[in-house]
Amino acid sequence: MNFELKTLSLASAAKTSTDTLIVLISEQFEAGKDPLSVLISKATQAKDFSNKTGKTLQAYGLAGVSAAKIILVGIGEGKPSDVKTGLTGAMATLKAAETSKAAVVFAGSVTSAQLHAAVLAVADSTYVYGTTHSKPKLRKLTQVTLGVQSATGALKEAFTSSVAMVEGIEFAKEWANRPANHATPTMLGKAAQGLAKTAGISCEVLGPKEVAKLGMGSFMSVAKGSAEPLRFIVLKYQGGAKTEAPVVLVGKGITFDTGGISLKPAPEMDEMKFDMGGAASVLGVFKSLSLLKPKLNVVGLIPACENMPDGLAVKPGDVVTSMSGQTIEILNTDAEGRLILCDALTYAGRFKPDTVIDIATLTGAVIGALGKVTAGLLSNDDQLAEDLLASGTKSGDRAWRMPLWEEYDELLKSNFADMANIGGPQAGTITAACFLARFAKKYKWAHLDVAGTAWVSGAQKGATGRPVPILMEYIRSKAK
Repeated sequence: MNFELKTLSLASAAKTSTDTLIVLISEQFEAGKDPLSVLISKATQAKDFSNKTGKTLQAYGLAGVSAAKIILVGIGEGKPSDVKTGLTGAMATLKAAETSKAAVVFAGSVTSAQLHAAVLAVADSTYVYGTTHSKPKLRKLTQVTLGVQSATGALKEAFTSSVAMVEGIEFAKEWANRPANHATPTMLGKAAQGLAKTAGISCEVLGPKEVAKLGMGSFMSVAKGSAEPLRFIVLKYQGGAKTEAPVVLVGKGITFDTGGISLKPAPEMDEMKFDMGGAASVLGVFKSLSLLKPKLNVVGLIPACENMPDGLAVKPGDVVTSMSGQTIEILNTDAEGRLILCDALTYAGRFKPDTVIDIATLTGAVIGALGKVTAGLLSNDDQLAEDLLASGTKSGDRAWRMPLWEEYDELLKSNFADMANIGGPQAGTITAACFLARFAKKYKWAHLDVAGTAWVSGAQKGATGRPVPILMEYIRSKAK
């Protein structure tokens, strides 16, 4: 998708050469004498159109307007969520049409947040996955102009960062959407190495022998049942001084999760290809970093493997030793994400990080608590949690903080090891985070459980690219 930002009034937008012209109209709209203003006024008076969020009206061949097709879109109060809702509906009408060029124009003043919402909504609404089709599907809409009354410095900055974010989101979607046989740990490693061809990014991919030397017994135990060899991916982005402490992102990379010996039920198991959504988001962030080039350092760690149930697979009741030296009784092999993340969190300490954020499709319990709307956030540092919550609100990729109290930590007690890998049937999201917190005591750490937000099911099944927006917004704020 090619985006461009232009200074366009409604009068100049009418003269713009494009296939489809989409006009966003809020409650604050004041009509002028140009053809588009006249159309909006007449349609509103006739009650054929309303500026309420999501209301649309299509017109064709309007005198004085170059575009063959015009779509008026109501965005109500003009909140970013209103812009997203209105544009999503409008873009749906273009998906079936042979539209290659479109212009989206705000009929009034524009904020950075509104522009950000518009860029992300257009990209998300027109995204097409086609990698594994016999005839690769392609996006029909390839050129979009965003028109604002005055392309100020703040709007230009918001536009640039939003476009870079879209690239990262779509890279994350691509890898999360791929079937497991097209997104093995080895393939993820090669994708990361591809990112390292960009200046400022380096990559190291460790295999089973190197991981064994590091003593990552917990990570290795999950991979034992699979014929696919594990990979531990280390990405580095150098945007700040070499001495500057990095932000470390740790992404869960279970490229397929059967549950292991604690086998999952068959219905919808195909969706367990999305269990590497955390890893995909880390790859997506580095894609965005390669374009935006913020002035700070970022490290990405991805422990990648499959969780399979063959004769070598780890069994319920087995005890393994993590890289930290702590022992873990594996009561449920389907609680495997935390087993690979804990060793990656220990490894993260060697970078003397400013902060560490892990991202994982970790628990079904988070869906029961928060649905598919928001990610679960748990942290050992209040300021880090507040910063991430603010970044989520600003980017439109929200999170909600949950408690991380000692009473929950008690549920991880084991008679046979330092801890169990599950804490019982209650508070599953919190006890999973309590488990991870035991490996993150030496630095400021936050955990994002994105099991409810990393993908959608049903007819629109596919990855969302979340939480790339919240992570990129957090990184941008740190860079400033």
